[in-house]
Amino acid sequence: MQQFLTTALNGLTQGMIFAAFALALVLIWRSTRIVNFAQAPMAMITVYIALVIIDAGYSYWLGFAAALLSGLLLGAVVERVAVRPVEDKPHINAVILTLGLFIVIHALAAVIFGSRYRSFPAPFGLSGFQLGDMNIALTGFGVFSILAVLAVMLLLVLLFRFTNVGLMMRASAFNQEVARLLGVRVTRMLTQGWALAAMVGSLSGLLIAGGNLVHPAYMDSVVVFGFVAAVLGGLDSPIGAVVGGLILGISLSFVSGYIGSEVVALAALVILMVVLLVRPGGLFSHAPARRV
Repeated sequence: MQQFLTTALNGLTQGMIFAAFALALVLIWRSTRIVNFAQAPMAMITVYIALVIIDAGYSYWLGFAAALLSGLLLGAVVERVAVRPVEDKPHINAVILTLGLFIVIHALAAVIFGSRYRSFPAPFGLSGFQLGDMNIALTGFGVFSILAVLAVMLLLVLLFRFTNVGLMMRASAFNQEVARLLGVRVTRMLTQGWALAAMVGSLSGLLIAGGNLVHPAYMDSVVVFGFVAAVLGGLDSPIGAVVGGLILGISLSFVSGYIGSEVVALAALVILMVVLLVRPGGLFSHAPARRV
């Protein structure tokens, strides 16, 4: 019973981390119709900015806020400088560009911050709770991660369903020409989409780094699992991103705990294939409009 509960709670925390990264991918997809494979190194850079501030003697929360703000700025800069020249080209051009940015940002981080492993602090405890004779493997930082991801999911749902900005961002992503005719400032909406997605990506980087060691490649594996989580839930659904992250995190935790960590990647592929065979658009996808 203890092992089952520990495995499940570890999967819950891990799934929320996958969900945080998946939310960033969903946000950039909903607002620009682009999958940003450079999301992980962009988040990693902002985590290093937070680490520099914390190592200088300032509070964790100041570094946390600085990382989120720098992610917001970095996303806007990347969109304006690198992505905008190819925005009117086929979307595959922008996707290939993000793969190039992945390599470039990695190299810059290694040059600026070095490649050695560095410890990143956590604002809350990293030990589980004691309930009688049973140790609950859910840390204070794990609870913070769960609440943070749920809050972001709720805010994104409200943004895209109930605000004019969210509706204009979606209109700009689906059909730029029609959106312009309706008075939407498309370029501004695309910039805002990249900026907000980068800020959510920074949050995922901070949640992954808390209480762990960071280095320029520490988020690379999360790209794969976060992308799988986003596809499982449906790339157009913030709720789906969280559900997909939970399904993936809990499933992989049980696979690792009861079968072996060496088959975790294979299990993720099997889960993705099964879901896409049953529901190709993801669990929370909407039925496409019928063309006549």
